[in-house]
Amino acid sequence: MKKFAVILAGCGVFDGAEIHEATMTLYAIMKNGGIYDIFAPNINQHHVINHITGEEMPENRNVLVESARIARGKINDLNVFKASEYDAIIFPGGFGVAKNFSDFAFKGANQTVNQQIEQVIKEMAALKKPIGALCISPAIVAKVLEGVEITIGQDKGTADAIEAMGANHIKSMHGEVVIDTKYKVVTTPCYMLDANILHIADGANNLVKAIFKLFE
Repeated sequence: MKKFAVILAGCGVFDGAEIHEATMTLYAIMKNGGIYDIFAPNINQHHVINHITGEEMPENRNVLVESARIARGKINDLNVFKASEYDAIIFPGGFGVAKNFSDFAFKGANQTVNQQIEQVIKEMAALKKPIGALCISPAIVAKVLEGVEITIGQDKGTADAIEAMGANHIKSMHGEVVIDTKYKVVTTPCYMLDANILHIADGANNLVKAIFKLFE
């Protein structure tokens, strides 16, 4: 069985990992015959958002602790991740990717990627192992892997920032995936489009299926 590492950025679309994307990714891995471990970096969130009002809350939360909510407690600190032990890695989306894993939400093409996140992407790429990224997550892959071909859907501003980092952006729609054969990177837009949970399930499943084809 192929073993996946799934990397979460917290819990909640506006300040962490997008829960639907994370859950559907885990489901797709098992549905297609794989197994997974879940990881998150032991770092503070950039901020905490009230998901009813959209307002910032006066408290601090930890990305690893929050991600454990989605993982039902079975989670690993990213600092113990070893690329040699996994066949593929997947990054679900959510604003936490652009706020906690990097500062793309604030600096766009001038973003800085968290050192741990950058390291695991580079390690998997060096071993020529597939990397999956949903929603906004391709934006951090674009910063780390020079010239990579990815998609975030149709949003021009985000696509322009991605191309400013030297990546090649391909427009896509619901459930579609873009595959960079050089780096073995598979991306899909998910909630970067006006999507519903059925679209998310299709996107996650198609991404995982594409990764399985890269194993062949």
